[in-house]
Amino acid sequence: MRFTTEEIEAARRTVYAAMPPTPQYAWPLLAQRLGCTVWTKHENHTPAGAFKLRGGLTYFETLAREQPAARHVISATRGNHGQSVGFAARRHGLDATIVVPHGNSVEKNAAMRALGVTLVEHGDEFQAASEHAVQLAEARGLHRVPSFHRELVRGVTTAYVEFFEALAAAPGGPPQVLFVPIGLGSGLAAAAAARAHCGVSTRLVGVVSAHATAYLDSFRAGRPLESPVSTRLADGMACRTPVPEALEILRREADDVVAVNDEEVGEAMRVLFTDTHNAAEGAGAAALAALMQQRARWAGKSVGVALTGGNVDAAVFAQVLAQAA
Repeated sequence: MRFTTEEIEAARRTVYAAMPPTPQYAWPLLAQRLGCTVWTKHENHTPAGAFKLRGGLTYFETLAREQPAARHVISATRGNHGQSVGFAARRHGLDATIVVPHGNSVEKNAAMRALGVTLVEHGDEFQAASEHAVQLAEARGLHRVPSFHRELVRGVTTAYVEFFEALAAAPGGPPQVLFVPIGLGSGLAAAAAARAHCGVSTRLVGVVSAHATAYLDSFRAGRPLESPVSTRLADGMACRTPVPEALEILRREADDVVAVNDEEVGEAMRVLFTDTHNAAEGAGAAALAALMQQRARWAGKSVGVALTGGNVDAAVFAQVLAQAA
């Protein structure tokens, strides 16, 4: 997936009308702990607490131009995509219905409702919620916002353009590798598009949950494979069925895909809080968890990690922090 310079600049105008660029910091305690320079891209600093907001803004800007008759949208989410849809829909005066699985994050649900979203609970996992959203869209004549789409990726690309442009002036230039969590794949696709746009050679490593390995299994097999989901912490990575287009991009652009388990994710959440005083949700900490797992390979190097979201329920975060040795 590629975007022209004009498409990237238009996306930046759309995104920056709602939020400023997010920072990337090289935290000294992370460097001391891991033996490498660690550039953390803080997408937990967006107005919705996650990177997804950028894609919602560009998607809805395009929707308003191309389908002005659309007045009510529907989508499915585990939380951050739904907040993105709710935030952007409200800016354009549209109604939004979001389908979430039963047992979804209490605080993400509350955040979506605060944006004016009508919340529908269905199924026990994201795939069931997504299928129900398709049925409701057809039955009610609603515009369905997909979870992976070129316009969503275009908005998210702005995050990684910021990252690569900012680090072009850093000693040694952009990092040798960037770890990016994979939910349905928009983050990795966006990082690849930004890498091409900025002309850098940074390697991309995708990160999945060891309890939701559809993209890892599919990456290795060269074809889409389903995998059961059982992660307790990384709900933003709880994907059972890969998106074929996203998988194609992953196989073409990623240097590798690695898996991190809930224990590793929990440790990364604690490390981020201790070393940077940032709260990270499970998926948001997955990139650092992968670096911690593979620290020996990247010793002495410059490494990027995408902290993609900080929307963790207080009770869950308290439990994670309490498990510190």
